[in-house]
Parts: sequence; structure tokens; C-alpha cells
Amino acid sequence: MSNGLYEPVDASEFPRFSDVATFLRTKRADMSKDIDIGLVGVPFDLGLNFRGGPREAPGAVRQASRVIRRIHPTSGVQPYKLCNVADLGDAPVNPINLDKSVKQIEQFFVNMLSLGIRPISVGGDHTIPTPILRGLARAEPVGILQIDSHSDTLDELFGTKVNHATFMRRALEEGLIDPKRVVQIGLRGSRFSEDDIAFGYEAGFTVITFDEYEEMGRAKVIETIRDVLGTGRTYMTIDIDGLDPSFCPGTPVPEIGGLTPRDCQMIIRSIRGVDLVGADISEVAPCYDPTGITAVTAANLMFELLCVMAERVASNR
Repeated sequence: MSNGLYEPVDASEFPRFSDVATFLRTKRADMSKDIDIGLVGVPFDLGLNFRGGPREAPGAVRQASRVIRRIHPTSGVQPYKLCNVADLGDAPVNPINLDKSVKQIEQFFVNMLSLGIRPISVGGDHTIPTPILRGLARAEPVGILQIDSHSDTLDELFGTKVNHATFMRRALEEGLIDPKRVVQIGLRGSRFSEDDIAFGYEAGFTVITFDEYEEMGRAKVIETIRDVLGTGRTYMTIDIDGLDPSFCPGTPVPEIGGLTPRDCQMIIRSIRGVDLVGADISEVAPCYDPTGITAVTAANLMFELLCVMAERVASNR
């Protein structure tokens, strides 16, 4: 139960355009044992091989999240009454050194874990699950629910092992994920080679391409997700390019023909009861979206994740 110290600003009493922007208008706070869920920015995009820009996402999503209110419209979950939620600021990064940044990000999440805080992060490019999982899953592997247009299972990209196209392979190699509890949804991008996504199949991941998603239908996909993940410890990662760029144009690698925001909402809602230990939303690049709708979508998905996580935190007490 919330102790009331971290209640967010009430938009019915304080204008949405006032004061300094924070994620979902929560209190800005330092890490402490009082906090159950930490909302975190990871302004890192040195792992990209095409267009930059996701380092700007935490600021843009904080600003866009002013639109979000306090109660979930369908489930009725009130996350700020169930537990203490705070904006913990941004993980430290070195803006010109990838290796140092990865180590800094990892240590930041190790510190969060030591205090029992569950993170919901806004990246940053899709390199960031690598250091986050190294912090969260070092003691016990987790299941993964991944929404993405790419599998992120390459061994190398431009001669590097840690980048936005390799995190799922690194996580498996390092024993951070349970391959039997991995679901990848929405894969559809053109590929570098014939075996681009073969690694996931061979490793035992449940891979649902977007073609298969359409054939199965959303309800069947959700049933599959529940069967594969069960209720155990799970991390959810959303690469915003998993959504169709007609809805979310602000991303470095747009791939046509993807999920709708509604699909993504319903998938998140379907994992109520799963032990969601962490999540991220990555590859939001505000510079490619003058409308701001990509950041608004990311903010809404953050709230969806928060409601699922808060309900589970409360049930564990």
C-alpha cells in the first residue's frame, strides 16, 4: 500500500502544463527502500547503426506523459494507491563511450535491485536491455516478452557485440533469460541474411512474426503469451518500431506494416498476474516526429506497464 508520500500531481487540481515534467507527473526522488517502482530514463543511443535520436526520448516522454491521469480506464487499477512510484531521474551515461555507458547503466540497475525497486525504463536505443538485465537477472533468469520488428539476435553488428541488434543473444549467452519463456511478437523487418532470426528458433524462443500475428489473431496470440510466460518472473521490452510507423513515426528504424497501439495495449493488459520485474520502452526518437504522437504513445504504454506491475507488487505483500 502506498504511504502517500509519492502521490503524483493531480491534473484536476494542477494544470498539466505547470511545473517541471516528470514521468506520469510522479515525484522526482532518489532511490530508497520506500520506493516500489522506479520510472527511469536511459538517454543512450550509441548502439545504433542508422539514425540517432533516442537519447532525447526520456525528456520527450516525461513531457508527453503530462496527459496521463491516475486510474486505469478498463481495469480500474490505481497504481499510486497500491504502491510507491517515483521518477528516479536518468541512469548515468557517457555520451561518447559505449562501453563505459553500459557499465554505468548496469550499476544503476544493480543499485535499484539492491533496494527492491522494480524499474520501468524509457530508452535509449535497444541496447539498454543488456545492462538492465545484467542488473536485474544476474541471480535468476527471467522470461521475456518482446515487441519488436527485429529479433535482436545478431551475434555482431559492425564488428561489435553490444548494440541494438544483439541484446537477446547476449542475454541468452549470459544466462539472463529462460529461452523456454521468451515470446517475440511482430517481427517483420527486412533482414541482413537468411539466418537473421534463426538463432531465436534454434534457442527455443516462441517467435510470432507479424504475418503470423495476423493469421493467429490477437486473442490467440495472447493465449500463447500466457501459456509460454506463465506467472513467473518476466521482463517486457517494447521497441517502438514494433508498432506501425503510421502511429509511431519517431523511431530510428521504421518498418511498415506493424502492430497498432491498441494491439500493444491489449498485450500488456493480458499479462496481469505475471510477475513483471521490469520493463522498458526503447527506440523512441522525438526528432523524427514533430507531432509528438510517438512520445504520447510511449507515455501511455508506460502507464499500462505501471498498472500491471503495481497490481503484482501489491499482491505480493
